Amino acid sequence: MTSGKYVQYGCGWCAPLSWINFDASPTLSFERIPLISFLYTKNDERFPKNVEFGDIVKGLPVLKGSCKAVYCSHILEHLSFSDFQLALVNTYDLLEKGGVFRFVIPDLEYFIKNYNNNTSHDAAVLFMRDTLLGKETRSRGIKDFITEWLGNSKHLWMWDYKSVAFELEKMGFVYIRRAIFGYSNDRMFDDVEEKTRWNNALGIECKK
Repeated sequence: MTSGKYVQYGCGWCAPLSWINFDASPTLSFERIPLISFLYTKNDERFPKNVEFGDIVKGLPVLKGSCKAVYCSHILEHLSFSDFQLALVNTYDLLEKGGVFRFVIPDLEYFIKNYNNNTSHDAAVLFMRDTLLGKETRSRGIKDFITEWLGNSKHLWMWDYKSVAFELEKMGFVYIRRAIFGYSNDRMFDDVEEKTRWNNALGIECKK
């Protein structure tokens, strides 16, 4: 078994060649259909050619125990609670012993503090917008439905440090700690992390 892989899932357009990059977007699947895909694209640019289709909830096409590190950025909040737990199980299985799982997600505690400190009438409205938990308009028509389906931009479950650390420990992860952008013993993370994704967010690093 080959070890030492660096795997990122939910990569979007951030797909460094030093990492194996996966994304589960339906848009990626559509873009990889020969001929037909060139008739339409949802985004201004297409996914990089080195991005593979892979869903962490269903399991990635990577050997178990073969990864030195796994990374994801602003992905886990788009999963339901039960799918989040499946994602953690599958991530744990991918890692070799001592392998690092590092990720960043929106920080629910940060948004709650902003809400509590906001005395204006629109505090609740801003909270719902900032957390992407609400819907300001309802999708109508087939075009809106397809656009929403291809986008998958809503947040399904939000986390603070206490809750996510509990889930990680329950799944078997150890050495769980808050992570800061640019501070990791493995410099390979420099290739895959984007500073703006860490603003007002919750970073976590742990090991198998």
